[in-house]
Amino acid sequence: MERIGTIGDAAIEVIAAEGMRGLTHRAVDRAAGLPVGSTSYYARTRAALLELAVTRMVELDSTELEPPVGGLAEFLAATVHQAITEGRTRMLARYEFALEAVRRPELRAAYDRGGLLLRRRCAEILEAAGSPAPERHTRVLIGWLDGSIFDALAGTGSLAPPGLNELTESARELLAGLGLPDTR
Repeated sequence: MERIGTIGDAAIEVIAAEGMRGLTHRAVDRAAGLPVGSTSYYARTRAALLELAVTRMVELDSTELEPPVGGLAEFLAATVHQAITEGRTRMLARYEFALEAVRRPELRAAYDRGGLLLRRRCAEILEAAGSPAPERHTRVLIGWLDGSIFDALAGTGSLAPPGLNELTESARELLAGLGLPDTR
């Protein structure tokens, strides 16, 4: 349903701009350019609206989990770079959701679906690259991805976020530390 996607996208934008406290049905209607009451037709409660938004985030993430075409370091660097540039809004909303999921168990399952999807895909990529311990290496890699993105968006690193070249070098160093080649 196209309308649900529009509402989900608008909810993500509202959360990124105003935080969880700013998420209301009317704010989403406004952000989506829909008549008042449209969002509440599809998501009657705030909990349903949160579920719709996190489900949309997972849906968008899953379309971006394509296998790397070039080198693994370039793929990882491009992933971080995209998240801190064009994907900034979704990442900020994701941080809001992460904290909300800690406090609201009903959101935890939906939030974790996206994280587990990313982790599974990461382990597959690392296994294909020759990792002898793809699950363990996934933890290290996700830590680097999450840390790099968070620092560039919300940490002190936001004062001078890394560019694509710096991220590529960092990814190469990380892969070398894991004993993985930068496959090309």
